[in-house]
Amino acid sequence: MQYRHTPVMLRETIEHLNCSKGKVIADCTLGGAGHARAIAERILPEGLLIGIDRDRDALKNAESVLFSFGSRVILVNDNFANLPAVLSGLGIDLIDGALLDLGLSYYHIDGSGRGFSFMRNEPLDMRMDTSQDLTAADIVNRESEEKLAEIFRQYGEERYAAKIARRLVAARSCGPVETSRQLASIVHEAYPAKQRHKGKTDPATRVFMALRIAVNGELENLRIFLESVVSCLAKGARLCIISFHSLEDRMVKQKMRFWEKKCVCPPDLPVCACNKQQEFKIITKKALVASPEEVKANPMARSAKLRVAEKL
Repeated sequence: MQYRHTPVMLRETIEHLNCSKGKVIADCTLGGAGHARAIAERILPEGLLIGIDRDRDALKNAESVLFSFGSRVILVNDNFANLPAVLSGLGIDLIDGALLDLGLSYYHIDGSGRGFSFMRNEPLDMRMDTSQDLTAADIVNRESEEKLAEIFRQYGEERYAAKIARRLVAARSCGPVETSRQLASIVHEAYPAKQRHKGKTDPATRVFMALRIAVNGELENLRIFLESVVSCLAKGARLCIISFHSLEDRMVKQKMRFWEKKCVCPPDLPVCACNKQQEFKIITKKALVASPEEVKANPMARSAKLRVAEKL
C-alpha cells in the first residue's frame, strides 16, 4: 500500500479534541492514520483509541502505523455512520471525543487503483468499501441522462451538469465508459472551450467528486452520523468534523447550530412549547481553515473546514 501520512489540520484538530491521558476517543475515519497516531500519543497508555474505517486497506495500514501502541488501540472495519453500534459491540457506553475527517486519503488518489483521480487511467470504481456492489462505472453506464445531470448538479454543484450528462450518454452508446481517463475526456469535451482552462481546478473535478459521493452514499452517512453521535458522547466531549465540500460543511454547521439552540419554536410563539434543551456549545463560531503554510505544503488542505462542538 502507498499511504502517505499527511493529516489535514493536525495541530488544530488535536488541540480542539482536548486530547489528554486517559481519554477514550474515536477516530471515525482512519484514512492514513495520521490523526489517529497523534491522538494515541496524547491519550495513551491510560486512554483508549477506537479507529474506524470502511476501507479494509485503511485498516491494514493503520495496523502498521499504530502497532506500537498495542491493545489500547482498537481498529474496526465499519462505516462511521454506525458509531453507536460499534461502541455497543465493544461494550463502551460513552466516549470523550470523536473525529470525523471527510476527505480522501492520499492512498485513495495515489495508490488504490480505484479511479478516484482523473490524473491516472484506472477503472471507474470509486468505492471506499470494495465489498459493496455499486461502482462509479455502474452509475455512469446505467443511469439516465436526467439522473446523471441531477447527480452532477446536486453533489458536484456543476453548472454544466446537463451538457456533461448529454455528452456522456452519447459516448456510452458507442461502448461502456470504463476508465477515469475516458470520463475526464468526456467532461472536457462537454465544457465550453473558453471555460476548459479557466480557474484553478480541472473541469472534471466536480464530476468526479459528485460520483464519489453518490457511490459511497457520503451525505446520507453524514446525516445518520449527525443524528446519532449525540448519544455516544460524554459530558464535556468534543466533536471535531473536517469537511471538504460545501454541502457537507452546511450540514455540519446547521446541525451544530441546532444542537446549541435552547428553543426551536416559531418566532411568533409567545411562550416556548418545544422544551428543547441545549445539547452542545459550539467552540468554533466560524469554521477553521488550514494555514497558508499548510496549504502550500499540502494542497489537499485548501478546501478543508474544521468545526468543533462540545457536549454539555
